[in-house]
Formats: sequence, structure tokens, C-alpha cells
Amino acid sequence: MELLENPLRAHPKLAPNAPYPSTDAGRVAELLNKCPRAAQTPLVAAEGLAPVSAFWIKDERSRMGLGSFKALGAAYVIARQANDITENPDSSTLTGRTFVTASAGNHGMSVAVGARLFGAKSVVYISATVPEVFGAKLRALGADVVREGSDYAASMAAAMQASKDNGWTLLSDSSWDGYTDLPHTLMEGYVQMAAEAVTQCPEPPTHIFLQAGVGGLAGAAAAYMRQAWGEAPQIIVVEPTSAPALQKSIEARKCVFADGPDSVMGRLDCKEPSLIALNGLARDANVILTLDDDEVTPVLSRLATQDLATTASGGAGVAAAMNGDVQAALNITKDARILCILSEVAD
Repeated sequence: MELLENPLRAHPKLAPNAPYPSTDAGRVAELLNKCPRAAQTPLVAAEGLAPVSAFWIKDERSRMGLGSFKALGAAYVIARQANDITENPDSSTLTGRTFVTASAGNHGMSVAVGARLFGAKSVVYISATVPEVFGAKLRALGADVVREGSDYAASMAAAMQASKDNGWTLLSDSSWDGYTDLPHTLMEGYVQMAAEAVTQCPEPPTHIFLQAGVGGLAGAAAAYMRQAWGEAPQIIVVEPTSAPALQKSIEARKCVFADGPDSVMGRLDCKEPSLIALNGLARDANVILTLDDDEVTPVLSRLATQDLATTASGGAGVAAAMNGDVQAALNITKDARILCILSEVAD
């Protein structure tokens, strides 16, 4: 465990050409209310996971039948584009459009479902390290799957090239210089999750743990929760030790590439942060910490016994909150009220 207290909370945004995350929950809810599968996910009172007054887990495993919070991302972007064409979009609204992305997990499924709902096509690039079972899931949702590259960065480069060569719409869940509009809308979809948590918590938490890969979930949730609850809660961002992209970027005061070995937290194993998320978390997070794989995996069996089965990626924030060294470093006492997000189903 390595902990960094954020020195940048009073500083201007790190990426001046990228926006801060959206906090427009009303805009998101207005569109999602048109979707019959867009029900709230539960807030679970997880007794006994830590010696604290309250331990709440926002459980995203049932989100819109896709098994993760990512259902609120790419599919929301595509629905937003369809809704911009007509107030009553249907399965032919986006006929002729193709959305392309790279994915190592749930983002590709969200692209596939969103495209299929509105008549568009989807192409998802996956790297050599992505299990074939995931490729099969994508094909079942209607996506064309292309396996290219030795890692996620290589498959994303291939997706970017395909978008240029074919006139397709690149829909990434990260953002970089010159590519912020669609990721900004994508992160806006995640605000729904945070807005629900704010209304579901019986009282404001004192500590909020948010796991991060490129930072989309953490950036969106932190921005909305900071707006709703003010400065009182401590917001703690959790990354794999082998992929401390946000931590190293905040230390360097600029976006940096943080290379390292593969992590069992595969969907958090991102070596470069989203610029939008970096802007938001540099402003909103109190602490950025890293966890080793062996600090996360032992927690998974305990979660499973409480009907909270998830992956190492999905449970990283919970694992950090349960970690005794983390509790000591953050001075978490028996009066603390902790909020975490369980972000995906078990594989």
C-alpha cells in the first residue's frame, strides 16, 4: 500500500484543454427514465466488514442487466445521440452508423448493446490477453469482434486507426488531447450511480472509496458526491500498485504513463489516466492510494459469503476500506461511515 495525500486540491486543473466531469444528474435521469431497464441499483448495508459505524456498498452488478456500472457509459452516449435526432428514437434511428472501440471488459458490452438498440453497428477490438469467453459475449450482443495487439493500448490504437479508415465513430471510455466530447458525455452517464447513492445513504459518509482504472467511475462519482456532500467526506481513490496512473500524474502535476507488470485487477490495470477524470480527481480527491494484488484477492471470498461476489477490479475499493493499514493511515475510527462501489459481477 502506497498512499499519496493530494497536494493539488486548490490548484487549477491539470489538463487545461479538457473539461471537468459533468455533474448534471437531471440530464442523465431524464434520458434514462425512457429506458424500461434503467432501475436503481441497491445500496447494501454490509455489516461487519470493518469496525465502523456504517459500511455501505453501492452494488452495480445488476445495472441494466449488463453486470456493471459500464451500462451507464457508452450505451448512454449512443442513446443521447439517438435522442438528439428524435424525441422517440427506435431501432432504426442510427442505422448506417458504426461505433468502434477497444475493450478489455464491460465497456465493449455497453457499446454493443447501445448500438444494437438504435440500429447501429459496433466493432470491438480486443487484445491477445482478453479471454475468448469475453469475445463470445460481445458477439452474442451483436458486436463484430476483432482481436489485434498484445495489450489494451495496441488494440485501442487499432480501433483508432479503423475509425479513421472507415469513417466510424470512436467511442472510448478514456479521454486525451483532442478527444474529450464523447468521453465527457460517457462519464456523465456514471453520475446516475452517484446520484442514487446520495439519495440512498441514510446520512453522509465520512469516507468514500472509489476504485480507478482510467478514472471514469471515480472522477464522475467524486465530482457529484463532492457537490452533494461538500468538503466533509474524505474521498479516497484506489489503484493497482502496477498501474498508479492517477497517483503518478498528480505527483508529476501532468498526465504521465505509469508502466508496470500486469495486475489481477485487470479492468483497473490502465497505465494512463483519462484527462477529464484527472482534472476532476485532482480537484476532488483527498487521497490516492495503491494496493498490491495480494491485498485485494483475499477479500473476494469474504465478500462472496455476504452475497457480494465480484472480481478483484470490482472489489478493489471495498478491499481498501477493509484494510487495517489503510484504516490506520486514514485515521478511520469506529464512528466512521464508509461508502464503496461494487462495480461488476464476478467473472
